[in-house]
Amino acid sequence: MKLFSKIQRINKTNKIKVELRLIACSMFLLILFASGCSSAVIETPKTEDSKVAQNKPVELLISTAPSLKGSFEEIKKLYSVKEAQVNLVFNYGPSGSLQNQIEQGAATDIFISQGKSQMDALEQKELIKKDSRVNLLGDELVLIVNKDNVTIKSFADLTKSEVNKIGIGEAESVPAAKTTKETLDSLKLWDALQPKMVIGKDLMQVMAYVETGNAEAGFVWDTIAITSNKVKIVATAPVNSHKPVILPAAVVTASKNSEAAGKFLAYLQSDEAMTIFEKNGFIKGN
Repeated sequence: MKLFSKIQRINKTNKIKVELRLIACSMFLLILFASGCSSAVIETPKTEDSKVAQNKPVELLISTAPSLKGSFEEIKKLYSVKEAQVNLVFNYGPSGSLQNQIEQGAATDIFISQGKSQMDALEQKELIKKDSRVNLLGDELVLIVNKDNVTIKSFADLTKSEVNKIGIGEAESVPAAKTTKETLDSLKLWDALQPKMVIGKDLMQVMAYVETGNAEAGFVWDTIAITSNKVKIVATAPVNSHKPVILPAAVVTASKNSEAAGKFLAYLQSDEAMTIFEKNGFIKGN
């Protein structure tokens, strides 16, 4: 009997040990499950962080010709409503100068040139994304005079003795200068008029010469001329007198915001944006 009682006590003890082990395992599994749930809860802020990152403000720097300033002032207001997180910053200057800035590593997201050759040069150096390049707009070369001038009414009138100074852009950086030479060569006037030329660093300076009387006439883009009430257009260069005036646009290879830049460039080709460009004297590119 004593032996039998001892065996019963041992069995009971073993049973208690087994039960304790089962309880311990259950507790361990419960802790693992709770830990897993806790981890799942912690993951939620990461998703929120991702959304915040997507909505983080983006600054797009667009280097472009001064003739586009009026258009972009309107476009910026419209686009800020569509893409509130995008801040558009514009760097205006002669296309040749802007090309040089990009070549030297200046921060730029989009380049819009007033001339094809500047964009071609950047493409050859792989400094723009070739597949993003578009012929965004077109423009026209015009002859302007002071609004009170009654002497000059045509290109031929520039040969008159009373015309002493004719404003033209700097040949190396202002695409309109090349178009002016092509036009005057076509009209057989370049050689006669070249001695009268006064150089402006950009077309705004050329127009200022005419506004102030420092030049009797000047050559600028139509889109520049219509921004001043102090000058008038007396002639437009014949279409067949020069190569087409195209304003190509492209995303710069070094852009750190290429996705946002591509989206804005696509918007510039929309009907809404094109209506603004055309209102300011541009024609749709092709």
